[in-house]
Amino acid sequence: MSEVENNTVTPNTAGDEKLEKKECEQQQDTTNGSQEITNGDSFKPEDYKSLYDFTVKDIDGNEVSLSKYEGKVVLVVNVASNCGFTKSNYQQLNELFDKYESRGFRVAAFPCNQFAGQEPGCDADIKEFAKKNNVKFDMYSKIDVNGSNAHPLYRWLKLKQRGIFGTQAIKWNFTKFLINKEGQPIKRYSPTTSPNSIESEFKSMLDPEKPSDDQPKPTSE
Repeated sequence: MSEVENNTVTPNTAGDEKLEKKECEQQQDTTNGSQEITNGDSFKPEDYKSLYDFTVKDIDGNEVSLSKYEGKVVLVVNVASNCGFTKSNYQQLNELFDKYESRGFRVAAFPCNQFAGQEPGCDADIKEFAKKNNVKFDMYSKIDVNGSNAHPLYRWLKLKQRGIFGTQAIKWNFTKFLINKEGQPIKRYSPTTSPNSIESEFKSMLDPEKPSDDQPKPTSE
């Protein structure tokens, strides 16, 4: 049957689904579905002065420079779809992003499957999960945050902001790093710290609130 009928094109969804499934299988065959870091052993913290020096892959596999966050306040979070913290964290991160995006607040979410296998899907699965949860903030490709295959970004973050008792390792899903407008990590939060409880700490760092169009403008005398 022709895909062109009455001057309209019928999308080949079956073919797209097969391609997507194949890509998922290929991703799952490597490092538990995470990006494989080929130069992990050559990581040198001194090569990275700020968040803006890193390049990562987004959820669609595109290379993205984190210099896109220059002048923004960023919350970096390792996420998972099947964690006990998932529902509340995704909901609150969404709400905070909606509330403060216009004032320069950003969320950078990195899926990770290193904690009880609670992010088992490939990037396409995770993207679909995010879509169902109306996620509007930035989602990146699945990575490792601990071990020899840990992404350089997380190696750097853990050095800059250590956990309790000076430990570096990420303990669980939804550990959070607050990044200031200069691209420097200034605080690390445990997985049990809710996004809403961080609001008061970053709110004062944001751009001033812009007056709405409904507010009357001052008149000159």
